[in-house]
Amino acid sequence: MTKSGELFDRAKRVLPGGVNSPVRAFRAVGGTPFFVASAEGARLTDVDGRSYFDYVCSWGPLILGHAHPVVLAAVREAAARGWTYGAPCEAEVALAEEVQRRMPSLEVMRFVNSGTEATMAAVRLARAATARDLIVKFDGCYHGHADGFLVKAGSGVATLGLPDSPGVPAALASLTLTAPFNDARSVADLFREHKDQIAAIIVEPFLGNVGFIGPDSDFHPALRELCDQYGALLIFDEVMTGFRVAAGGAQERLGVQPDLTTLGKIVGGGFPVGAYGGRADLMRRIAPDGPVYQAGTLSGNPVAMAAGLATLRETNRPGFYDALERKTAHLVSGLAAAAQRHDVTMTAGHAGSMWGAYFTAGPVRNYSEARGTDTQLFARWHKAALARGVFLAPSAFEAGFVSAAHTDSDIDFTIAQLDAALGEARAR
Repeated sequence: MTKSGELFDRAKRVLPGGVNSPVRAFRAVGGTPFFVASAEGARLTDVDGRSYFDYVCSWGPLILGHAHPVVLAAVREAAARGWTYGAPCEAEVALAEEVQRRMPSLEVMRFVNSGTEATMAAVRLARAATARDLIVKFDGCYHGHADGFLVKAGSGVATLGLPDSPGVPAALASLTLTAPFNDARSVADLFREHKDQIAAIIVEPFLGNVGFIGPDSDFHPALRELCDQYGALLIFDEVMTGFRVAAGGAQERLGVQPDLTTLGKIVGGGFPVGAYGGRADLMRRIAPDGPVYQAGTLSGNPVAMAAGLATLRETNRPGFYDALERKTAHLVSGLAAAAQRHDVTMTAGHAGSMWGAYFTAGPVRNYSEARGTDTQLFARWHKAALARGVFLAPSAFEAGFVSAAHTDSDIDFTIAQLDAALGEARAR
C-alpha cells in the first residue's frame, strides 16, 4: 500500500470521510486521494514522492503559486513579531487600503477568517439595512456552508449529489429564494411575487462551484437594475473571483458595482482570511459603529494580513494579469483542440486565470445544464491526468486555476498530458 493509502486509512478513523473538506475525498472521481508532503511553485509533491502540476491551487488562493518567496518572507517576518495579538495592527490597515485601491466599491470593510464568515455577515447586514428577511441566490452557487446558503448549493454539495443539507431548519431554508443563473427574468418574477420582502441578491459573478460558467453580458446589469428598482442590495460573492478574473475582480471585468462584496482566498494569500465591505453608509452599521454585531478572535491576524498584502502587491506588477490570462487562454484552447482530435464533445472557457471544461456540446449557462454533462468521462480523464502528473480538481463541478508559477512550458506539457489522458479516458 502507498503512504497516501495508509494515511487515508488512518484519517478515516478520525475524520469524516478521512478529510476536512468533502471534495478532497475523491468520491466523485474514484480512487484514493494523495497526501501532500510539500509544494513549491506550480507543483505538489505527495508523500510517495510523486510530483504533480497543480491546477487546483488550494481551490483558488495561490495566484502566485506555492511557497512564493516574497510571501514566505513576509509570513516569516510577521510570525517573528508574534502571530496573534487580539489587538489592532498596521497590516490590517495596509491590506484594507490595498483592497480599496483595487476595488473602490469597498469604501469600508471588515476582515474575517473565511469566505463563509464574510457571506454570512454580508447577508446579516443586508437584512438589517433593508428590514427584510428574504434573499435570492442562484442554483449551484456556493456561498459557504451557512444554513441559508445550502439551498441548491454548488461545490461539495453538487459534487456528492446531496440534496439540501439535513440540519437546516425549514424555516431558515424558506428565507432563501433561488433562480437559475443567467436568467434575469426568473429573478424579476421573484421580486414581483415577493415585493418589499427581498433584502438582497447574492451571486458568484462567474460561477466556479459547479465548474466554470460565465455570465451573459446583460445578466449582472439586469440584477443591478432590479435591486435598484425594488430597494434591495446586490452582493457580489467574489471569494473566488476577487483579484483572480481581473486586478479589481469581477466587478471591474463586468463594469457592474455591487452594494456589498465578499472576499476570501487570494485576499489572504493562502491563509484563512475573508472580508466583506461596500458602501460606507451600510458598513457603518457594523459594530462598534452600529448595532449589527459581528466579531472574531483571529480576525485581522498579523501573519494572515502580511500574506495577503504581500500577495496583492506582487500581483500589482505591470502585465501580471495579461500574462496569466494569456497562459490560461492557451491552456483552454489546447484542451479544445485535444477534444476535437479525439472526437470528444467538450466546451471550455475561462475568465482571467479561472477556467473550466465540461464534457458536453455546450454552452453551459446554468447549474441544470452543468448537471447534464458527462461526469463519468470526467472521472476517467481525471484519473488518467493524475497518473501523468497533472492535478485537476477531483470533481466535474469545480473550476480550475492557473498561477503565475506556471510557465509556458508547463502549460505546453500539461496540454500534451491532458490530450493523452483524454484519449485514454475515451477509449475505456
